[in-house]
Amino acid sequence: MKKIMKIICLPILAGILIICLSNSTYAAGPDTLDTGGLTGETTTRTNIEEPGASESEEELGELNIANAITISVGGDNGSVSGTLRVLVILTLLSIIPLLLIMLTSFTRILIVLHFTRAALSTQTAPPNQVLIGLAVFLTIFIMRPTFNTVYTEAIVPFDRGEITQEEFVDKAITPFREFMYPQTYTKNVRTFLEISGDEWDGTLEGLPTEVLVASFIVSELTRSFIIGFLIYIPFIVIDMVVASSLMSMGMMMLPPTTISMPFKILLFVLADGWNLIIVNLVKTFY
Repeated sequence: MKKIMKIICLPILAGILIICLSNSTYAAGPDTLDTGGLTGETTTRTNIEEPGASESEEELGELNIANAITISVGGDNGSVSGTLRVLVILTLLSIIPLLLIMLTSFTRILIVLHFTRAALSTQTAPPNQVLIGLAVFLTIFIMRPTFNTVYTEAIVPFDRGEITQEEFVDKAITPFREFMYPQTYTKNVRTFLEISGDEWDGTLEGLPTEVLVASFIVSELTRSFIIGFLIYIPFIVIDMVVASSLMSMGMMMLPPTTISMPFKILLFVLADGWNLIIVNLVKTFY
C-alpha cells in the first residue's frame, strides 16, 4: 500500500514543481522597471508624485505611492490620536475603583462605617450597598476640590493639546499628592523609605509617589481603626451593664447582645449618632 501511494504522489509532486518553475513572479520596484514580463508599460511609474512632495493634507491624500507606507498622525501635532485616546480612557475606567480606594478618603470612611454597624450589633443593617454608596458620595464631597483642580489644570489643557502626556500625568497626580501628604504619618513614610532605600529631604516634592501612596494607605488604616475604637467605647459600656444585670438576675442562658442591641439603637438615635459620626469623620480630612 505504501509503495502504491509513493508511486501516485511522485507524479503529482513533479507536476507541481514544473508549474511553479514555469510561472515566474516579478515585483515592480525601482530596479526592475526595464524587466520584461510586467503588466503595463515599463516607462510608467506607479506613483503619481514623488514621496514627500505634498505640502498639505489634501495633497497627501492624493498620493499613490507603491512599495512604500505613508503614515499620517492627525490631531494636535502628533499627540495621542482619537483611537488611542479612547483606549487610554477605557483603561483608566477599569482602574478607577483601585484609584478611588487607594488615593482618596474612601478607605477611612468605609471602615469607620463598618465599625459603627458592628458596634451597634445590627449585623446587616444598614446593608453593604448602603454603606458603600454613602462612602462614595462622602468621598466625592471631600475630594471635590481635588477633582476640580485635576480637571481644570490637567484634563482641560490636555484635551486642548496645550500640554504633553508627561505634563498631564504630573499635573493630574500633584493634587492627589497634596491631599495625601497631610493625612500621612511621618513614621510610615520613613518606614517605606528605609525599605526602598530612597533619600528624603522632608518636603513633598522630594517624596516619591509610590512611597507616599503606600504610606497613605497604612496611615488611613491606622486612623480608621483608632476612630472605630472610640466608637466602640460607649456601646461596650452598654454591653457590660446588660451582661452584669443578666448575671445578677440569674439569666445565664439569655444572650446579652439580644437585650443590649435595642438599648444601643436607642442611645444611637437619641444622640443623633449618624450626624455625629459622619460630620466628625468628614472634619478629620480638613
